[in-house]
Amino acid sequence: MYSSLTAQRVSFSLLFVFLLCNLSDAQSDHKHSNALVKETSPYLLLHAHNPVNWYGWREETLALAKKENKPIFLSIGYTSCHWCHVMERESFMDEEIANFLNENFICIKVDREERPDVDTIYMDSLRVVNRRMNGGWPLSMFLTPDAKPFFGGTYFPARDGDRGVRFGFLTIVNRVQNAWKTQEEKIRKDADLVTDIVRKQLAGQTIAADAKIDSQWVNQCFESLKTGFDKEFGGFGYSPQNPTRPKFPEPSNLLFLIDQIQSESPRKEEANRFLITTCERMMMGGILDHLGGGFHRYSVDRFWQIPHFEKMLYDNAQLATVYSAAYKLTGREDFKMVVEELVEFSLRELKNENGGFYSALDAESEGEEGKFYRWDKQEFKDLLSDEEFELFAKVYGVENAPNFERKYFVPQLSVNFSQSAERVSMTQAALLEKLKPIRKKLFDSRAKRPRPITDTKILASWNGMMIRGLADAGQMLERPEYTQAAKNAAMFILKNMLNEDGRLYRTHTDGKASLNAYLPDYACVIDGLLALHRSTGEQDWLDKALQLQKVQDELFWDEKSGGYFYTSADHQALLARSKRTNDGPVPAGNSVTTGNLIYFYKALDDKSWLDKSRATVLSASPLLNEFPFSAPRLLIHISDLSESSKSE
Repeated sequence: MYSSLTAQRVSFSLLFVFLLCNLSDAQSDHKHSNALVKETSPYLLLHAHNPVNWYGWREETLALAKKENKPIFLSIGYTSCHWCHVMERESFMDEEIANFLNENFICIKVDREERPDVDTIYMDSLRVVNRRMNGGWPLSMFLTPDAKPFFGGTYFPARDGDRGVRFGFLTIVNRVQNAWKTQEEKIRKDADLVTDIVRKQLAGQTIAADAKIDSQWVNQCFESLKTGFDKEFGGFGYSPQNPTRPKFPEPSNLLFLIDQIQSESPRKEEANRFLITTCERMMMGGILDHLGGGFHRYSVDRFWQIPHFEKMLYDNAQLATVYSAAYKLTGREDFKMVVEELVEFSLRELKNENGGFYSALDAESEGEEGKFYRWDKQEFKDLLSDEEFELFAKVYGVENAPNFERKYFVPQLSVNFSQSAERVSMTQAALLEKLKPIRKKLFDSRAKRPRPITDTKILASWNGMMIRGLADAGQMLERPEYTQAAKNAAMFILKNMLNEDGRLYRTHTDGKASLNAYLPDYACVIDGLLALHRSTGEQDWLDKALQLQKVQDELFWDEKSGGYFYTSADHQALLARSKRTNDGPVPAGNSVTTGNLIYFYKALDDKSWLDKSRATVLSASPLLNEFPFSAPRLLIHISDLSESSKSE
């Protein structure tokens, strides 16, 4: 309904281009500076010397747009986004484009990881304006002076004809400016309609008076995963009609499967097959960094072969838990090795000196995506002896044709380690031992290359996930040093990212904490503290988690419908205050909180926590009735609530 209404009113058609390119880094001579020089986000600081007169998302910036009656050009991205860098080099460093933007727009740059509230609103707006577009980054939106969206897209090439598109960014901004100048009233009406639709979508559906928890949600979620499961290569969302669709790790799905196995579900055997197939295939593919450890963000192909090369803390944090559990279930040494090398990578390349964890590593270096991670065959031969090269080539597919851009190799396993060991007449343990010095030699050589940028933001929610991942790995792999690293990260958050009232900050960068925390920040930090309590038995972690939960309840609880809002009650007013219940790459705050509340109920024997967890699940019932597969992390806890209902 919303899309058809929009189609009648919104007169602009969107342009979206997502093609590959290689460009060299634009060198800034600091001839220009803008308001972003005062920001702490590494992503925003990358744009501080663009000729575009960027502002941050602040009340005074929005007031300026209203005062001058200029439309807003809103650009949202993040540090490890390859195409964000491309658009900066092509358009935002272009003097002609910058001059036109500065004269006719108020230009606002947002780091989506600092301000996910702003990103969600305007990403949803893009999907309303153009129902054919799923979205992506950089997000390029045009807003009225009162911040209501009326037109947008994602990456735009700079000029007509670039990358084969008809209209480039310079033409688009000219047309938007001309439309604003000649049709301001109509644009405002269009923007009002889009805004109304987005508000309704973010508000969610009304909860039925007779809403109840339905155990069929779990069955339906499993059946949906089963339907989309790739039997050959693992992962979900596979369709023979769209075999080239990219694949993401989707840790919430894997944690749901682990719960089905551990709870002795009737679906246990199938769940085990889905989990092990996916973990093995991901481990074999190029999405895993076989030299440095840790997973890249996603695979651009069905086979997990070629990744989109950025490495995100939230993926590796959740996958530490997943692979630790998979090792515990199977005893497979290769799964254990994945965890050990993932943790080693995280401690080596993402941990700051005080114990907190940085957000991400960029996808590109020297202006090229994946350049840090790719190899040509001659490089391998130059670094390794003939015997070493022969073994490495057999195990990691270098004996085959190049697998990246038809001339480079991204190391990955041709077959699993057990099968490789048979091929070279060794035991698996002997093979892994013999590969260690070979892999180290290549790793040491790679480490000398120009490195991708590290996004040094320390985000509360992502650190909470890593605290849990380390605590889980420490417990299940019996590695106390991992547990200690989790404790160090927890103490960093509690010491540096709480204000005097016990409220969390969202981000910490260069010694400064800032921005109100969101629901996932509280939920994930509490989840991490509870994981430490579970793995150590130390009462202090439970006490600290409980204290933080009380702050969360005060700031985010919805007294009317139950569940938790995404933003706190005193957060900056935006177009809408949302309540999110779907689990994406990062689980929903309500999903994580449901598990936290049940933990408090069991640990404290206090039924009020159980009642609150039940109300939180019921607040998501409109979504779960229609799309239960969208909240697998939430559904992990349905059995606890069902069992407790029987015992009451």
